Parts: sequence; C-alpha cells; structure tokens
Amino acid sequence: MFGRFMPTEGKFFEYFNQHAECAVTAARELVDLINDLSNAEIHARRVQATEKKADRITHDTIDLLHKTFITPLDRDEIHKLITTMDDILDLMEDVAETILLYDVTSLTDDARKLAIICLQTCELVKIAVGLLEDMGNASTILKTAQQIDQLESEADTVMRSAISKLFREETDVKRLIKLKAIFEQLETITDKCEDVANIIEGIVLENA
Repeated sequence: MFGRFMPTEGKFFEYFNQHAECAVTAARELVDLINDLSNAEIHARRVQATEKKADRITHDTIDLLHKTFITPLDRDEIHKLITTMDDILDLMEDVAETILLYDVTSLTDDARKLAIICLQTCELVKIAVGLLEDMGNASTILKTAQQIDQLESEADTVMRSAISKLFREETDVKRLIKLKAIFEQLETITDKCEDVANIIEGIVLENA
C-alpha cells in the first residue's frame, strides 16, 4: 500500500527507447553492409559502435535498477526486457563480424530479404517499446507484438527456402558453409525480436 504513494523512476522508459533506437540504427547499417560489401569493414565498425552504445545503455539501466526503490514495472521484467533487447544488438554484431571474418564478397537476394526483415522487426520493437510507458496503449502494443511474430515466421520461411536452394545449387562447399551461417544468424535476430515481443506482451497483460 505504502509503495503506491512513492514516486517511481520513469527513466527506465527513456533507456528502453534509446536502446530500441540503437537496434534500428544497427539494423539499417546491417542492410547497408549486405548491400555494399566492398565497404563491409566500414559498415561493420558502425554496427559494432552502435552495439557498444547499447551495451552502455543496458549497463545504465541495470545500475538504475539496483538504485531504485519503486520501479514502474516489475524488476525482473525490466531486467529481462533490457537484456533481451541487448541480445538483438549482439546478434547483429555477430553477423557483421562473420561477414568480415569469412571474407564474404557476395551475398544472395535471400540474405538481403532477411536483413530487411530484421530491420522491420527492429522498427516494430521500437514502436512497441515507445508505447510501453502508457498502458492505455495496450491494444496497439499487443497488435505490434503480433506483427513482430508474423515477421519472424516470414524470416523463418525465407531462411529455410534459402538454405534448401543453397544445398541444391551451390557447388562451392566453402561458400555454402559461409552463406548458411549468415542466413541462420540473420534469422536468429528476428527470433530475438520475437522474444522481446513476448516479454512486452507479458508486461502488458500483467499491468494493463
């Protein structure tokens, strides 16, 4: 009862929004990387810089969590949301590093499709996170989460088709291994966005 009359720390939502913006920025850079492999290192460094920025936001969020008596959401929900959002950035950095380490000089349209879906899911995560401060937005948040789920299913379909085509048509074993790894990593980004959507759905159902 006493807790209801105590001020809550609203900066958590600012951190969520800043982090979601990092995800969109990195996803755009990843699309640029895949479309501009001749400058892969430049784009990869930008993805990595954005990932480091997101890491700092995650650290600041968790630090604030330890210092805050009354939080606007359940403490476990805040921790789970920010760390799962951070996983998205980690995975995008992994894709960029894989392309550099494997010295990938050409990619397929399927890789481009997957990168675009990654960007779309990150944009939807940003929308959902931006609405989270007001539970009056519950229905819109849930609808956005459903759109993320649909895009994840689309990415899964694209990945399966791409890998199937790869095994049918690619005769260079090294290239097959490289492309398969990149397809799977890109699809995993959308999986993680879906995880974030599921966490957000849980928060809404608990608090709306």
